[in-house]
Amino acid sequence: MTTKQPEKVVIFDTTLRDGEQSAGAGLTTQEKLEVARQLDRLGVDIIEAGFAASSPGDFEAVKAIASEVRRPVIASLARCVPGDIDAAWEAIKGAEKPRIHTFISSSDNQVLNLLRKNPEEVLDMAVSSVERAKRHCENVEFSPMDATRTDMDFLLKLLEAVIAAGATTVNIADTVGYTVPAEFYRRIETIKKKVPNIGKAVISVHCHNDLGMATANSVAAVMAGARQVEGCINGLGERAGNAALEEVIMAIHTRKDALGVYTDVDTRQIYRTSRLVSDITGFPVQPNKAVVGANAFRHSSGIHQDGVLKSRTTFELMDPKTVGWGGTSLVLGKLSGRAGLRARLEDLGYQMTKEQLDTVFEDFKHLADRKREVTDADLEALMASQRRTVSEPVTYTLEHVQVSSGNHEIPTATVRLTRPDGQSVTDAATGTGPVDAVYKAINRIVAVPNKLTEFNVNAVTQGIDAIGSVTIRIEKDGEVYVGRGSDTDIIVASAKAYMHALNRLLAITGQAQLGAAQPRIS
Repeated sequence: MTTKQPEKVVIFDTTLRDGEQSAGAGLTTQEKLEVARQLDRLGVDIIEAGFAASSPGDFEAVKAIASEVRRPVIASLARCVPGDIDAAWEAIKGAEKPRIHTFISSSDNQVLNLLRKNPEEVLDMAVSSVERAKRHCENVEFSPMDATRTDMDFLLKLLEAVIAAGATTVNIADTVGYTVPAEFYRRIETIKKKVPNIGKAVISVHCHNDLGMATANSVAAVMAGARQVEGCINGLGERAGNAALEEVIMAIHTRKDALGVYTDVDTRQIYRTSRLVSDITGFPVQPNKAVVGANAFRHSSGIHQDGVLKSRTTFELMDPKTVGWGGTSLVLGKLSGRAGLRARLEDLGYQMTKEQLDTVFEDFKHLADRKREVTDADLEALMASQRRTVSEPVTYTLEHVQVSSGNHEIPTATVRLTRPDGQSVTDAATGTGPVDAVYKAINRIVAVPNKLTEFNVNAVTQGIDAIGSVTIRIEKDGEVYVGRGSDTDIIVASAKAYMHALNRLLAITGQAQLGAAQPRIS
């Protein structure tokens, strides 16, 4: 009796396309490249780098990723429109393994209300688009949008036609998070049985989380025979997001007995990837988030603590080290040296040159002077700050912040910035509070009108000396720009976050204002 060999499930990451569609998560080309590099280290099979036809910026980002990231397949999304398909190819043609991913609505609801067409017109557009994409490259994916609300007979007919036209992957999209696991299982099972040429294509699934079932639906589809799963790191995406890839990957990894499949993902890179995506997008990971949340491996109940102390497997389904959580008890402080810092950062997934370590070590010593012990969370905040300093465009640099405030005083802030021309500029302002005063002083120098739409403060660690992490969003001309900053002084962290957001705005819009007011140049 022969044992059936496990089959591989292809992991398709769309963090840089569907994930970026999360409200307020716009990324620069450099940020997308940094995420793509980490996704490569994670080992995903396919990176959907963007929607090349949607904007010149997205086109350039897709092109840059296709040129640099060589191991995984690089895909670009395209509507069933000739111009979209041609733009997608122009953006990805430099990739080692290019893929065009084209889509069109297929449900009666969307065909009639969104496209204002009939099903036969949709079928013709789908076939001609796949044929056009096929002339550009061999690897073509087709998605019937809103497939879980699509009439089954039409869906089967559509899938057969696009496979005949050359589609190598057919992606069954639960676009509005409508389906439930048992129902989705049956739909995938029916497709496998009733599409006569289905053996020529991989069945993929793309599940949204509107009802909180994206991961469950994705796993159900795998059990029914789907061999590609699409999703986003941390469950990012439109509305309530997509299937969280880290959850799908660890479900497959942990329940090999039930699923009988595997992935080529390096699970030890999951935690590092999650934190990078969270920092760049400005979307914090909720503490009770599966796999990567701060509480995912914490135990507060006495019964649970007792069980874990006796045997980890009593209440822990996964070994934290499997997803990249550190397991060392090494404590760092102001007496720690470079070797200790390097070792701890390597445990956390950071690889650095000697020059990079020297820069980080200097900032680490400044932090250690203000904190008795430096935790892993502190180090992650430090590295995030380093990443923002090194990899992102800087137009203005924050040099100095000083605030006077109290319950019987008018909050007053003085700031000093370095301008694009290299000069240091000092200005002051009053406000309703210390942060408001700082922001108004900065505005007097930078002079770029914008609206502050979100301001969040979180403690990175516990204790009175905790690092504070500030996330803000500012809006200008309908576009949203995210800023992050961290420091043991929350006012300084707020100033750093605002400068980060302003520098991103200036870089993306191509502005370099020197200020409308007449501040003091120092």
